[in-house]
Amino acid sequence: MRKIITGLATIILSCSLQAHHSTLYAQGRDSNSSPTVRTTNGMVRGVTDGKVSSFKGIPYAVPPVGEFRWRPPQPLSSWQGVRETTEYGANCAQAGWGAAPGSITEGSSEDCLFLNIWRPEGTEEGANLPVMVWIHGGAFVGGSGAGATTSGEEFAKQGVILMTFNYRLGRLGHFAFPALSEEHPQEPKGSYAYMDQIAALEWVQENIAAFGGDPINVTIFGFSAGGVSVHSLMTIPAARGLFHKAISESGGGRDGVLTGRPIREDNADPLYTVSAESIGINFARKKGIEGTDEAALAKLRDLSVEEIVDGGQETDGEGGPRTYSGPILDGDLVVETAEIAYKAGRQVDVPLIIGNTSAEVGGSFVNNSSSKEELFSLFGELEDEAKAAYDPEGNKEFAEVITKFNTDWAWGEPARMTARAFVDEGNPAYMYLFSYVPEAMQERMRFGAGHGSEIAYVFNNLDARRGDTEPTAEEQRLAQVMNTYWANFAKTGDPNGAGVPKWPVYQTQNEEILKIESDGKTVGKLDPRKERLDVIKKAIEKFRAHLQSRGI
Repeated sequence: MRKIITGLATIILSCSLQAHHSTLYAQGRDSNSSPTVRTTNGMVRGVTDGKVSSFKGIPYAVPPVGEFRWRPPQPLSSWQGVRETTEYGANCAQAGWGAAPGSITEGSSEDCLFLNIWRPEGTEEGANLPVMVWIHGGAFVGGSGAGATTSGEEFAKQGVILMTFNYRLGRLGHFAFPALSEEHPQEPKGSYAYMDQIAALEWVQENIAAFGGDPINVTIFGFSAGGVSVHSLMTIPAARGLFHKAISESGGGRDGVLTGRPIREDNADPLYTVSAESIGINFARKKGIEGTDEAALAKLRDLSVEEIVDGGQETDGEGGPRTYSGPILDGDLVVETAEIAYKAGRQVDVPLIIGNTSAEVGGSFVNNSSSKEELFSLFGELEDEAKAAYDPEGNKEFAEVITKFNTDWAWGEPARMTARAFVDEGNPAYMYLFSYVPEAMQERMRFGAGHGSEIAYVFNNLDARRGDTEPTAEEQRLAQVMNTYWANFAKTGDPNGAGVPKWPVYQTQNEEILKIESDGKTVGKLDPRKERLDVIKKAIEKFRAHLQSRGI
């Protein structure tokens, strides 16, 4: 956090680490095709393509390497001349798909704290355009702010400035260790990914006006781990005032799914029985590092980035001790889970869009049931109610039932809980359920739209989808509608406007949502999942009551 890190030594170290981020110069370029902007650290030059200008690979913090591994993002020093920002920077280090054993994905690096901006061509400082900040998904171990599917051209054409960025992943983004907890006691510990996200939002506050954006009209939105991040940012005190609207896509909301592991053993949690520090010790031992003192921490920092990523392994062998923690509840930066904050009304007061797809994941995500009978028996005295909600005629395939159950338990019901919490505090909330499956995908996606299906539609970047056929007219229409809803919300806090079907504001009395139907039509209607979500809510409450009765 740049407000925390000060001092001459940090400035000197920052300068040395930035030396390899060379500043490039160019002479005689057309200012219309190569727009320049003065940031707080120096001039950047982007590129204009048609009606959109973009600036890619802008650093927002010092490379988090060496002694800055597992430290809050450090402030940049200014550069001289004009920095060329026409290409994406490196993605954050990750194993990803196809990486050779002992390597990281090509194009990824520990030096990865870059952001990207798209704006309408010709936008000048003082234009005060609404700003959207995309937080990518990837289970906090993969993904990036770069890529064709989430590029911002179509948002820019809607009069919105879009920013995407990278944040540290895996053990580089979430890590705890006893000696690490003791060093630099004034600094927050644990979830360095969230510290990066906050630093990126601080950069927006300091710089976006120079690009023509309005720093007091910023919307954060994210998918999966990015949607979880939205929940966290809405409840982390240090993030208050950095954004003004929020959208969580398939981000859950309740405790238990990437929501905050206690940093120490003395802060036990029934959902996370092993502390983050213990997991850090497990990882050190896997790498042959014994002890928990400064010497052990120095050895951890001496490990190569490939050794830290460790092929994406999260345990020491199959069934072995856990070696990756996920997000950490440290009590300083992350002071409580989102669900706890929502129940107490302590979240930030902002308009909210929240929702998920209709068939997020299949079996074994939430439980290991192998049949409908086994799954329904877990509901105990609610078994008959669960059967009536999920399989009223008793003839549904188990694959369909478990898919709907997993989707509702991890995403659907938590989203409704969140929407209700916002409405209770007097904030507008809009819920959606994305069920559209293109005809070419219907055989493979028999039970509904899978995890992330809506992203290409939200960004109106259907041509960027890998391996897909040419978008149909139906798909193009839906993408234009979805992109317009999101842009309208960024502008006004209300997704409604000319040219799009009415999206009803969510109310606890009638619980209307926007349903994106299987045929691509968007309609406001009563939530068709109500019976299912109601029985899930009852099951969660009974489970929590059981834990409390046991003193857990």
